[in-house]
Amino acid sequence: MTNLLWQPSEQRIKSTNMYRFMQLVNERFKKNFKDYPELWEWSVENLEDFWDTAWHFLNIKGSVPYDKPIVNKDKMPGATFFTNCKLNFAENLLQYRNDNLALVFRGEDLVRRTLTYNQLYDEVAKTAASLKAMGISKGDRVVGFVPNMPESIIAMLAATSLGAIWSSCSPDFGIKGVLDRFGQTQPRVLFTADGYFFKGKPLDSIQRIAGIVEELPSIEKIVVIPYTTAEPDISALPNAVSFADFKDPNAHKIEFTQMDFDDPLYIMYSSGTTGLPKCMVQSGGGVLLHQKKELVLHTDLGEEDTIFYFTTCGWMMWNWLTCSLSVGATLVLFDGNPFHPGPDALWEMAEAEKVTVFGTSAGYIEALKNAGVKPKEQFDLTHLKSVLSTGSPLSDENFEFIYEHVKSDLLLASISGGSDLNGCFALGNPMGAVYSGELQCRGLGMKVFAYDDAGAPVIDQQAELVCCAPFPSMPIYFWGDTDGSKYHSAYFDQYPDIWAHGDFIQVTPRGGVIMFGRSDTTLNPGGVRIGTAEIYRRLDAMEELEDSVVVGQSWNNDVRVILFVKMAKGFELTSDLQNKIRSDIRANASPRHVPAKIIETPDVPYTLNMKKVELAVKKMIEGKEVKNKDALKNPESLDFFANISELKS
Repeated sequence: MTNLLWQPSEQRIKSTNMYRFMQLVNERFKKNFKDYPELWEWSVENLEDFWDTAWHFLNIKGSVPYDKPIVNKDKMPGATFFTNCKLNFAENLLQYRNDNLALVFRGEDLVRRTLTYNQLYDEVAKTAASLKAMGISKGDRVVGFVPNMPESIIAMLAATSLGAIWSSCSPDFGIKGVLDRFGQTQPRVLFTADGYFFKGKPLDSIQRIAGIVEELPSIEKIVVIPYTTAEPDISALPNAVSFADFKDPNAHKIEFTQMDFDDPLYIMYSSGTTGLPKCMVQSGGGVLLHQKKELVLHTDLGEEDTIFYFTTCGWMMWNWLTCSLSVGATLVLFDGNPFHPGPDALWEMAEAEKVTVFGTSAGYIEALKNAGVKPKEQFDLTHLKSVLSTGSPLSDENFEFIYEHVKSDLLLASISGGSDLNGCFALGNPMGAVYSGELQCRGLGMKVFAYDDAGAPVIDQQAELVCCAPFPSMPIYFWGDTDGSKYHSAYFDQYPDIWAHGDFIQVTPRGGVIMFGRSDTTLNPGGVRIGTAEIYRRLDAMEELEDSVVVGQSWNNDVRVILFVKMAKGFELTSDLQNKIRSDIRANASPRHVPAKIIETPDVPYTLNMKKVELAVKKMIEGKEVKNKDALKNPESLDFFANISELKS
C-alpha cells in the first residue's frame, strides 16, 4: 500500500506552469478543469487541440508557421506533426541572449567553469562556422565520444544549427561498443576529449580514439578537447585538431538552417539486446516540443531555475537536460564518479550552485542511503524544490528516504520513458501529491495504459505499458531500416497500431503509475540500460567458453548482472579466467556490463528455433514459474538454475 508523502500547498499549485496551462485550456476551450486527471484525459482525447495549445504556451520558435498540428492522428506509425512549419532546434535552445549563466561545469578535477548565454552563443557560432567551412550540412552525421562537459553541448548545438544529425557515446564505452553505434551511421566529424576522470584518476582516451577511427573511414576530422591534460599529444590521430584551433575566432553570428518539423536531429541507440544496437532517428521538432513540455509543465522549470542531472552523454537524460536551455534555465554539468571524493559530493555541489531541480538515478539514491548520507543535516538545500529519479523503479524505502533525509517539502518525481522517445511516458505533476513507490501521472498527450495479454486496459493490475496514440518524439525511422520492418517489430508487433514499450506497469485508480521493470531481457544495473548481446559478442570470441547466458538479478533495490558460462571441453572456470572475462567486458563493452557473479552451468536453455531463453533463466533464479517449457529445445537445462546458493549473497 502506497503512503502519502507530500502534498503541494494551494499557493504552490497556483504558481506552477501546469496550473497556468490548465487555466489557458479552460479559457480557450470553455472547460472547467480543476485537477490533473481531467486535464490529462482531455489532452489524450483531443490531440490536435492539446499540441496546438502546447506549442504556443511553450513558446516554440519557428520561421514558417504550421498548417495543422497533427495529420493522420489515428495512424501509428504514420501520423505527421506540425506540417509545413520551419524551425531549428539549436535556435530554440539559443534564443536567450543575456548574461545569465547557461552552463556550470563541475568535474572531478574540481575546476569550476561557467558560460553565460551570450558566451555560449559565441562559442557555438565559432564552432558552427568551422563545421560549415568543411562542408557539414543538413543530414550529415556529427558525433561525440565525450564527457558531460560544456564542449559537448557546444558541439551538438553547432552541428544541429547547420541541420546535421548529432549522436554521442560516453568515454567509458569500449572500442567495440562505440563502433557498434557510430559504425552504422558513418559520421564525418568526431568530437572527443583527450580523456576523463573517474574516482580521482585521469583516464586516457587517445588510444581508444585511434582504434575507433581506424575502423571508421568516414571520419574526416577529429576535434580533441583538452581535459585531463593541458596540451594533449594528438599526433597519433589522423586529421586531428584541438578544439581551440578548430574554432573560427572571427565568427560571431549563426545562420540557423531552417528545418521541417520531422527532419532528423538525433540518433539514439537501443541497448543491443538482440544484436547491433538499433539506431533510432528522432526529429528536431518532435524532441524539442516533447522535452520542453516535460521540462516546463511536468518539471515546472523556469528561467530562474538551476537544474542538475547526473548523466553521461551516452544516456538520453543528457539530451533531456540539454533542452533546458530552451527555457533559459542554468544547467549544472557534472562528469565523474558521484561518490568522489566522498558520497556527499553531489549535495555539496547542489548547495554551492543553489540547485533547484536535482536529477539522478534510483541506483544512486539507494547507494546514498546505504552510505549513510543525510543531505538535509549536512547542507543548506533551501533552494531545492524538486528531486527527479529515473533509470529503474524507485523503491518505497527510497521515496521515504528522500523526504526524511533530503528535504521534507519538495516534489519527488520518479519518471520513466526511454531513449526510444527521448522522454517519458510517466512523470511528475507539480499540482499533485506524491505517494511512495508511485509515479505521479501519465504525461500530457501520452495515451498510456496498462494492457493485459488480451489487449484490454486494466487498472490496479501489473500489465504491459502501451501508448495508444502517436506523439511527436516517436522515432521517425531506424537508420538503415529501409522497409521499416525493424521499426514496426520493435513496438507494434504485440498490439497492432499500438506502441508496446516492454515495461510492466500498474495504473492506479488515481492515475498514478507503478513500475515493475522491463518485460523483456534488457539489463538495468545502476539504472543504466544495457543489452545482453553486447556481452555475448565478447564471450563468443573466447575459446574457453562453449556457451553462456546473462541475466539481471534483482538485488538490494537494484539489478546486478549474473553470467552463467558453459565451459568448452578441456577448460575450467578458474579465477584467472573470471578476471579475464571481467577485464574484457570492461574494456570492450563498458564497466556497467561487468558481471557481479560468474557461475558455471552444465547447459544453456534454447527455444525450438534456437533462441537463447534469458527470461526463463531470470524467472528460475528469482523463484518464479516458467510456464511454457514446451517451447524449449532442452527444458531440463532449467533445473540447474532453480536453487543456486551463490545467488543468495
